[in-house]
Amino acid sequence: MSRIVVAKHRVNHLIRNPEVRVIGADGEQLGVLKTSDALKQAKDAGFDLVEVAPNSDPPVCRIMDFGKFKYEQSKKDHKIRQHQKSTQVKEIKLRPRTDRHDLETKIRQIRTFIAEENKTKVTVMFRGREMANQELGRTAMSKIVEEVSEFGVIESTPRMEGRNLYMIVAPKH
Repeated sequence: MSRIVVAKHRVNHLIRNPEVRVIGADGEQLGVLKTSDALKQAKDAGFDLVEVAPNSDPPVCRIMDFGKFKYEQSKKDHKIRQHQKSTQVKEIKLRPRTDRHDLETKIRQIRTFIAEENKTKVTVMFRGREMANQELGRTAMSKIVEEVSEFGVIESTPRMEGRNLYMIVAPKH
């Protein structure tokens, strides 16, 4: 399988238009020139001709050091990605007959997930004949809702999906 690499900016001989609006290396407007003349000017200055606004008429090109431009662009992208915050959805699973102490342990775990600014999916799994006693699972969910309400928000109320009863708890902001 071959990968197709799509360039964001056309450079030098990849610019297809016969005429382009040119901005010089120090930011001054050079006007509308033939692409061949603009390429010659860029080459004489020791720089590249880079198409920065391909959709305008005529396209805008800038005389610049393309390698340096790509490097600065990658630094900007890295800095933006560094400041993005990703939230994860953690999951806590329990059964309808989970004991009180074990339930308290699960609630403590939900607290740590919420403190780390992660959403938490709480799932009560039913097996076999436990489906006949769904109120046990709903009781466990209501206990969790009661305990979690002070530091978290119920994003989706408890609902059945197949043999599982689940809800999503999000951190309060």
